[in-house]
Amino acid sequence: MNGAVALPLDLPELSLTASGDALVRRSVLPSGIRILSERVPGARSATIGFWVAVGSRDELGAVSAADVRDGAGAHGLAAAALPSRFGSTHFLEHLLFKGTPGRTALDIAVAFDEVGGEHNALTGKEYTCYYAKVQDRDLPMAVSVLADMFTSSVLDAAEFENERGVILEELAMADDDPNDVVGERLFEAVLGDHPLGRPIGGTNDTIRAVTRDAVWQHYLANYRPNDLVVTVAGAVDHDELVALVIAAVDGAGWELTKPARPVERRLGSSAPVTRGSALSITNRPNEQAVVMLGYPGLVATDDRRTTLSVLNSVFGGGMSSRLFQEIREKRGLAYSVYSYGAGYSDAGLFGMYAGCSPKNAAQVSELMLAEFDLLARDGISVGELARAKGQLSGSAALSLEDSDTRMSRLGRSEITTGEFADLDEGLRRLDAVTVDDVQQLAASLIAGSLSIAAVGALEASTFDRVVQS
Repeated sequence: MNGAVALPLDLPELSLTASGDALVRRSVLPSGIRILSERVPGARSATIGFWVAVGSRDELGAVSAADVRDGAGAHGLAAAALPSRFGSTHFLEHLLFKGTPGRTALDIAVAFDEVGGEHNALTGKEYTCYYAKVQDRDLPMAVSVLADMFTSSVLDAAEFENERGVILEELAMADDDPNDVVGERLFEAVLGDHPLGRPIGGTNDTIRAVTRDAVWQHYLANYRPNDLVVTVAGAVDHDELVALVIAAVDGAGWELTKPARPVERRLGSSAPVTRGSALSITNRPNEQAVVMLGYPGLVATDDRRTTLSVLNSVFGGGMSSRLFQEIREKRGLAYSVYSYGAGYSDAGLFGMYAGCSPKNAAQVSELMLAEFDLLARDGISVGELARAKGQLSGSAALSLEDSDTRMSRLGRSEITTGEFADLDEGLRRLDAVTVDDVQQLAASLIAGSLSIAAVGALEASTFDRVVQS
């Protein structure tokens, strides 16, 4: 494989040999279903994911008939008057495990437990994935069960109300975790009214308010053949996989003979973002304060995303990073301190985090900001660049020992970037990053609007000097 390989939506078949002699194949069925596999030599297990490119950002608020045109709604659903669907994506992730006409919730759980498999789901801001990891011999079962869940969930009314309580408990658990709270507050502060600023799981109010009909409409609008992406990595034969998927969804009554183009990918260009707030304080009598500083970041398809990985590694990505050395090792002001980047189709976020004593929150915030300003002004050294490249190349290679990572890479490649880049291509891009690239990117990021989010025994005045800097 030489360079990244594009994944056109109108290309029926694609096959390539990736690094490590892994065989990657992709089929686009006439119905619009996309199936991707990566066969890994020597693997005895496989991880499978059923994906839909719909996440929390795609949920509709309350829509009146006057507000809806033909083609409105996620992926073009024509709608009449609709209640709010906020929280529907997370709700639906739970409900698909609650039974189909042919399987109860217990049947679904037993199917994986009795073979020692793992199964779960995740809701993101721009996609949802239902996945399982099993031995190679149990892959047909996994395809059958996940396809049944995906195509034929009944969304039973009694189960719906039961699960409402479960989700509220999940939100309560997250609300008790200051790390979860500060992360949500930072997204709201940086991205403002942009849909990506909303919490993935919904809120207590939206989960209490959403109706079964709203979730059902969300399901019908977005769980269709041309929305479905199936990815498998590990011990997998592609032709057998395609046959298994076709048989499973055909048995569910999906129309597979009617031609349909896969849903279009989101545009990979930056949307205007208006900062939600410069400072968001959640005052709680905790022993430790958690503080996050953030700027608008890069979109997921930005050519500088590899440069961002290097910047993040040097700045806050490990024990040798500047933040860790300055704040923890030299000054002993925090136990956990790091930076990260999150990129989506039309917006992103670059953030830094520290957990510290409330009395040190201002000093730690100033130090994080000062270190970022220093990086933006003076850049990084050749030694730091080499160390970052070593860290990133090693972690990338090690992560690919896991079929879960390979399965997720296939899904993100198909849904988000529209290209497949193997380890060799990733290393080539990494090798091309220069110290000037890193300095220029840091200068670009720090020129954006700074937002601060914090949870703890703090007052807004704690951050006066940071906000004014």
